[in-house]
Amino acid sequence: MNSKKITFGNISKNLQTNKSEPIPQTSNEPSTGFGTFGKKPDEKRVTEMLVIRPEDEEESQNLEKIMGITSFGKKAKSFDVEEMLATITKKMHSNKAMMPEAEPRLITHTNINKDEKSDNDEPEQEKGDDDFIGPSILSTPNIQSKNDNVARSKSFNDTDDDDDDNNDNEESDNEDISLADKIPCSHEVSMTHGLKAITAIAADPSGARLASGSVDYDVSFWDFAGMDTSLKSFRTLQPCENHPIKCLQYSITGDVILVVSGAAQAKVLDRDGFEKCETVKGDQYITDMARTKGHTAGLNSGCWHPFTKEEYMTCSQDSTCRIWILYRPRGHKYIIKCRAKNGVKTIPTTCSYNKEGNVVACGCIDGSIQMWDHRKSFVNPSLILRTAHAEGNEISSLSFSYLGHKLATRSCDDTLKLWDLRSFRSPIFQATNLFSRYDTTDCMFSPDDSIVVTGESLSKGQEAGRVLFYDTNTFDLVKQISVTNSHVIKTLWHPKLNQIFLGCGNGIVKAYYDPKKSMRGAKLCVVKTHLKQKHIEIMSTQQIITPHALPLFRQDRPKSIRKQMEKDRLDPVKSRRPDLPITSGQGGRVASSGGTLSSYVIRNLGLSKRIEDDQDPRQAILKYAKEAEQNPYWITPAYKKTQPKTIFEHEGEPSNKKPKTQ
Repeated sequence: MNSKKITFGNISKNLQTNKSEPIPQTSNEPSTGFGTFGKKPDEKRVTEMLVIRPEDEEESQNLEKIMGITSFGKKAKSFDVEEMLATITKKMHSNKAMMPEAEPRLITHTNINKDEKSDNDEPEQEKGDDDFIGPSILSTPNIQSKNDNVARSKSFNDTDDDDDDNNDNEESDNEDISLADKIPCSHEVSMTHGLKAITAIAADPSGARLASGSVDYDVSFWDFAGMDTSLKSFRTLQPCENHPIKCLQYSITGDVILVVSGAAQAKVLDRDGFEKCETVKGDQYITDMARTKGHTAGLNSGCWHPFTKEEYMTCSQDSTCRIWILYRPRGHKYIIKCRAKNGVKTIPTTCSYNKEGNVVACGCIDGSIQMWDHRKSFVNPSLILRTAHAEGNEISSLSFSYLGHKLATRSCDDTLKLWDLRSFRSPIFQATNLFSRYDTTDCMFSPDDSIVVTGESLSKGQEAGRVLFYDTNTFDLVKQISVTNSHVIKTLWHPKLNQIFLGCGNGIVKAYYDPKKSMRGAKLCVVKTHLKQKHIEIMSTQQIITPHALPLFRQDRPKSIRKQMEKDRLDPVKSRRPDLPITSGQGGRVASSGGTLSSYVIRNLGLSKRIEDDQDPRQAILKYAKEAEQNPYWITPAYKKTQPKTIFEHEGEPSNKKPKTQ
């Protein structure tokens, strides 16, 4: 007798393969787990678990009604195996009735194999299944119902997938439209640097200032907050004397700027253009470049470390790339020697850090891209590609994406290539026929890494230089802008301002922005009106001076209005000069001696009753004699009885008083 027993918790089902034998009665002992190995021991002290019915839970139901809670925690699922088997059998009979009548033999054949064959007769069942053409009908009812549900869900998923495909197509169309709209190019302004090509351009991280360098040795500083519509730079200087500027870059804090020129020494300037430090020049008579403390030939490029604000890097024609510390310019910290395929020296034309600062990359003149791990020694490159660009053409720019897994390179072989650093063997995108006349033509990513931007020089037969925008996912040309009738050399898409700055070959810096998408920057300048200075000295016509002419025909010599105004200023009447302050009382005037009451009384009495100091005091008294005689009030009534006749002293009589002896 072969019998099987399936147990799952408190649910059990006895299966019998031979129908003639009776099914043994199960005991009341509960079965637990998924079975045991060997003979099962007798269980003792087993208590029967009582099932709690919902109608008995009056207290729980009242609490649920009062608190508004449907259940406490997760409720255990209950299964009725008999009902489930009856439902599955009913579905199987209904599926049999719905089968087409064209294949009755095949259907009965498979039913016989399912019903009459035992589980041990596997070869015969496989033989019957081989004779059946088409999808086989599964023997287990549970699996059949499960497959029915899977088929239904698959049909729904197919329709959902179709809808998703349509939605994806619509989203891709929207992305194409929005990708072109991401470029802030609705407005533009022009800032004039000079007459020669702009070969370097940089903006500080905050977007408050812009610096531009040219082959005319000048570096101009632009302050957006202080400029008006005239768009003039507030300072222009020549930091490296008679050497063209090749690279400019602000540090991560924006307080200093790195200036790389054609000289062998790089300089670091502050925000106002004053020199802070200068790298040392190496000994050009030493063959081993590691023995010298600085570069021995002209520089090609340079950049700041993205996180360490004191560290920067320069590459030179002496086939080395050196890493410096800002406050120790008397010697490099690390040196990197670039080698060609045959082991000889090769010149690095550009250098760059990745966005995380742990990779140093150099593009060499032999067309190779070499990378070193900043956390290890710089002896051997950790990643190198010899055939990145054509040999003999300078790689003018290396630009890492903000996410860090893509690299864009621009070379003088008229190509722009996009690389995936995870499979750094062949480019994932290549744009050709992009003429580049200058060895500083660069490329860069948009702030969201969705677009690669590069400039194109003006080739023969063209009328305007262009700036090109490529999609990094589909590699399609999203947009192109005709900038000016000259070359487009430098490109800068500032992530904070969301503005694009372009350095052109005719000495003009173009700024593109969108009033709705961009912020500050060039928007601050275009709204400020330019105030013209008032010219004081204006001569309408040229005067002819005839010194020997007759007085009738003699013309007055033209006088400067400014000089006349200065003379009128000295005249106290014409200039209406107020009274000058005095330090002591003079002429009845009292100096301002404070805000006290006594000073106020003195000032008012002195101003109201002014006494002439020049007159004789006796005459001042005698002028009231007639009035005193006619209308006596004080003295005459007092002396009327004792001295009726008034006696006055005459001037000529000597005084009886004795003079004082000293």
